[in-house]
Amino acid sequence: MNTALEISDLTFSYPDGRQVLNSVNLQINRGERVALLGPNGAGKTTLVMHLNGILLSDQGIVKVAGIKVDKENLFEVRKRVGLVFQDPDDQLFMTTVRDDVAFGPSNIGIQGEELNEVVDYALDQVKMKEFADRPPHHLSFGQRRRVAVATVLAMKPDILVLDEPSSNLDPASRRELAEILLNLDVTIFMVTHDLPYALEICPRAAILNNGKIVADGNTRDLLGDEELMESNRLELPFGMHLDHIPHHR
Repeated sequence: MNTALEISDLTFSYPDGRQVLNSVNLQINRGERVALLGPNGAGKTTLVMHLNGILLSDQGIVKVAGIKVDKENLFEVRKRVGLVFQDPDDQLFMTTVRDDVAFGPSNIGIQGEELNEVVDYALDQVKMKEFADRPPHHLSFGQRRRVAVATVLAMKPDILVLDEPSSNLDPASRRELAEILLNLDVTIFMVTHDLPYALEICPRAAILNNGKIVADGNTRDLLGDEELMESNRLELPFGMHLDHIPHHR
């Protein structure tokens, strides 16, 4: 089974009747790194909330690692979809970093030496092992975001979903997180307004606008298409050229 995420004809309206997703189709294979781009109000967050069943639609199908996202499968789906929120403080609430990272695995019955190994593995992946016994609120914002990623990696997800991972990071923290993400052995689906970051981390991108996927392809090609960018209210930072950003490893 090589498909990490499969979205077929997903349509969703909020109770007030406002349609936010309109027949969305997207497939992501295992090991891919894909950015989801689009203007404010395009439906990006609403789409992400369907990936682990925070929202459920009766129109269309979402499958993670071949498992349909529905009420019956929520426990299994949430083990497989690691959702990292924009604000790390939404995910960190224990007294130490170690306890936060251990929270998810211990909730599904992992304990003892196995739990210690899982926690060490996850902290190692985000280069935060030396901070294991610190209270999360004593860490910098960038460090807290890395711990939030570790809390999700500890669950060994099939797909890591990141909502605006570079937001509010200083340049050094932004670069450190990019290095970590590029070296993770996991499928990545990243929602971002940060087009240079999308280009640096994700070889492939999809553009969502007015509730539809309007483009899907090589990130560099999409960002270099001036007409496509303009029609979807996307623009590179002033003075930035695509050739300033290195090609993917």
